[in-house]
Amino acid sequence: MKKLLIELNDLLNNVPPLVLTLFTLCVVGMNLLANKSINTGIKWLALDCGILFSGLAFLSMDILTHCYGPRAATLASLAALAFNLLMALVFFVASRIPGVWGESYVEGSEVIINTALNNTFGGTWFIILGSSVAFAASAALNNFLNWGIGERLQRKSGFGTFAIRSYVSTFLAQFTDNMVFALMVSRVFFGWTLVQCVTCALTGALLELLFEVFFSPVGYRISKKLISRRNGTSVPVEATV
Repeated sequence: MKKLLIELNDLLNNVPPLVLTLFTLCVVGMNLLANKSINTGIKWLALDCGILFSGLAFLSMDILTHCYGPRAATLASLAALAFNLLMALVFFVASRIPGVWGESYVEGSEVIINTALNNTFGGTWFIILGSSVAFAASAALNNFLNWGIGERLQRKSGFGTFAIRSYVSTFLAQFTDNMVFALMVSRVFFGWTLVQCVTCALTGALLELLFEVFFSPVGYRISKKLISRRNGTSVPVEATV
């Protein structure tokens, strides 16, 4: 445990705060928005609004893996998950504080709307549990798979290698994230069919892949800057497993 805390301290001291802050905000945002489903108009296709943040979260993990290695990136993922649980606790406390949400002032529906908003921000234990397990599993898969592909392509460098690592790891990890959450939460508590779970996981993974294709040049440039900065200073966090 002491060694783990030392590694976490090294990571927090050497990774740019903006990267970790943005990553943490994405984790919090995608877990909060997972409460809202998207009406696709297609019976067998189900998605949730957490997808609006998840692409950036996985791109951040790819950058961290590329620069600091899978162990450090997974450690950062668990730290972000811990902050997400802390925020869930804060939201829960806020939902139990007596008061009225501004959006609840609709004549005749104040109590119903206010209760709904409290329940949304207060969270539900099975959604928090499902999203936490799904993210932890997919983060580890994404980071170590990304690094493993990089090891196989270690004789090659440049944007092409970064892109291949990111595309493959993001697609498989996002499919895992969506599938675990769908099976643990959506199928059990919301009655999704197995077809809906699979199509949600697959569609979400494809959308995240498109996000990676579009934004990977930006991620590659950020990675190059971080590696240059790291090579110019003494950094305890090594890019190793």
